[in-house]
Amino acid sequence: HGKTADEVVSDLAKDILEKIREPFNEAEFSAKYPTDYFEAMNTVLTQEATRFNKLIAEVRTSLAELQKAVKGLVVMSNELDEVYQALFINAVPAAWASKAYPSLKPLASWVTNLSDRLKMIETWYRDGKQKVYWISGFFFPQAFLTGNLQNYARSRKIPIDTVSFSFEFLKQHKEEITATPDSGCYCYGTYIEGARWDNEEHTVAESHPKSLFEPMPVFWMKCENDKEKVTEETPGVYRCPLYKTLTRAGTLSTTGHSTNFVVTVEMPTNVPAAHWIKRGVAQFCDLNF
Repeated sequence: HGKTADEVVSDLAKDILEKIREPFNEAEFSAKYPTDYFEAMNTVLTQEATRFNKLIAEVRTSLAELQKAVKGLVVMSNELDEVYQALFINAVPAAWASKAYPSLKPLASWVTNLSDRLKMIETWYRDGKQKVYWISGFFFPQAFLTGNLQNYARSRKIPIDTVSFSFEFLKQHKEEITATPDSGCYCYGTYIEGARWDNEEHTVAESHPKSLFEPMPVFWMKCENDKEKVTEETPGVYRCPLYKTLTRAGTLSTTGHSTNFVVTVEMPTNVPAAHWIKRGVAQFCDLNF
């Protein structure tokens, strides 16, 4: 006989609780990575742990309560009922989504993805600064990017507003990178839609037939002072927006920036940028499956 709804939901709750770790110890994080004027990455890491903790607490508390409610040990509140209904249809409960980063994944992939993000934070805490960062794993990637610019500006005693990123695409795979770059960071984990990266020609190129998304290579976000402005008219460069999720737009935050937009990635192109603009070529941190 098939499982009852209660059994389906209880099993799933148990399964998710096994995959999502307990909250990070914030005091330990701050002790090991204290605030440091010349190392903004310490603050980035401790703030990420704090953001993830709020989400972990929401997920774990609601699942523990839900298990009790299904057994009849506590009252099934409206909030718990919403979690129950969502789990039953493999959707992310609204209460979790409201405390999470933007994501369009269905529940099962959402849980795996959260677990992977938490492992990234654990590894960073354990081993120190990473040689290559999974940019798609951050709760708030913008803070990570700002931290890189701050480190560069402070170490050279220059104002941060004259520092910006330039981009280089690497031939090495992430496993082959053995040292941190001179400035900025190596990043991986993005996908491109409407085009692909041609590693031989070192340029944006037409997508393969029937391929919607193509993985991007490791790229170096290199800090530069007083870099020349790149516009739509700059020859040989396509200014490719990087978004967190496939919605592209995103609600504007208080600073007037889209919460879904991460950064403009300057990519070499051997055709005019207008070609890619017309196709709406963009990069994404996270796909919806």
